[in-house]
Amino acid sequence: MIRNSRAGYSAGFTLIEMLVTVAIVGILATISFPLVQLNNQREREFELRSALRDIRTAIDSYKRAVEEGRIIVDIKGSGYPPDLKTLVDGVADAKSTQGGQKLYFLRRLPMDPMIASADQVNGPVWGLRSYSSPANDPQPGLDVYDVFSTATGTGLNGVPYRDW
Repeated sequence: MIRNSRAGYSAGFTLIEMLVTVAIVGILATISFPLVQLNNQREREFELRSALRDIRTAIDSYKRAVEEGRIIVDIKGSGYPPDLKTLVDGVADAKSTQGGQKLYFLRRLPMDPMIASADQVNGPVWGLRSYSSPANDPQPGLDVYDVFSTATGTGLNGVPYRDW
């Protein structure tokens, strides 16, 4: 048996129900937006830590290879790489039994996630500190002892990105 609906009764939502639903969705979106921004900043800071760790590990591996005699350097040199490109391009292995073998320390130079990608058209923008420069005033020089982010701003931990 089929029932007929009463006259004037229609199935669906009323205007008030629709307005209440839209208001609730708007409030939830307003609350979640700062959380999304915070999560994005956390992700970029994690990428920065990872990139710095990768580069610093490669610099340390280069220095270790010099100390093991696998890389020939000037006796007056510090034993650190002359630039970051050397870590990617590789250097001749002095202990190789076959000629022409190279030691590679990085597949590619990581980008600084805190710098807009448009600024890195000519390559990653990292601050360089040479072995001879003071820790409180890092300056580039004849070698690369350490790297740092050139981004302005402060991390969620309260430390400027430059000091990471």
